[in-house]
Amino acid sequence: MGVAYRMLGRVVDAEDVVQDAWLRWSAADHAQVREPRAYLVRVTTRLAIDRLRHVQSRREAYVGPWLPEPYVTDYGPTVPDTAERAVLAESVSLAVLVVLESLSPLERAVFVLREAFGFPFAEIAATLDRSEAAVRQLAGRARKHVDAGRPRYEVDPAQRRDLTERFLAAATEGDLDGLMSLLAPDVRLVGDSGGKAKAPLRVLESADKVGRFLHGAARKGVEGVQWTEFRFMELNGAECLLVLVDGKPDSVFQMDVLDGRIQNIYIVRNPDKLTSLTV
Repeated sequence: MGVAYRMLGRVVDAEDVVQDAWLRWSAADHAQVREPRAYLVRVTTRLAIDRLRHVQSRREAYVGPWLPEPYVTDYGPTVPDTAERAVLAESVSLAVLVVLESLSPLERAVFVLREAFGFPFAEIAATLDRSEAAVRQLAGRARKHVDAGRPRYEVDPAQRRDLTERFLAAATEGDLDGLMSLLAPDVRLVGDSGGKAKAPLRVLESADKVGRFLHGAARKGVEGVQWTEFRFMELNGAECLLVLVDGKPDSVFQMDVLDGRIQNIYIVRNPDKLTSLTV
């Protein structure tokens, strides 16, 4: 699931790929499979590449900005190593997944397998049926592109939580000055509605535009309905704010922080992307 989601950015698509991989595993002669993990990753990666090529045309017709579907990543005790947890969290962050959308399917597969899961180049080459030299070239291009496109931000969970709580308090209390003080001058807001809910159809830039939009949204409520409940959840490797209306997920807010200010705000409001969040 980790490989499939990082390849596709949607939980439903990833679950379909994993289901197909399971069916192929069930039909395989297990006596001929020397390394089950490698076999399953290979099948999953190839299926994900095929699915990605299919859904890319669908995303070209998407209404407004596209963001990955929020994905619960509370690993609990299953990832005890702090360094490993940080790598997994970064590779599934909204900021990185957005940049991965601009890679080719093969570049994305190489990046995911190498950077997120640490597979050796020889094994990736076997998975993709490419030469090791070709895989190394793909990895270099992908890494260069991601490094250039990924925004800088700090990953201190305590600071992110503090700023998120202060952001929530300022927004719900109608404190425009307090809200503005939390935003970087060049802050960006990306809203994903898919045309199925109210959200900006273009990326908002500057503290003035972003602050006034958030102030108005919180004061008036979204679509005339007041936000009724807020919860913090670990999504995409970072603590996020989940907004509920009548007990149902309505919006997800995630923020990137830099130098003590909010640098990027991602808002997912497309209801199709919130169905996997159980509350």
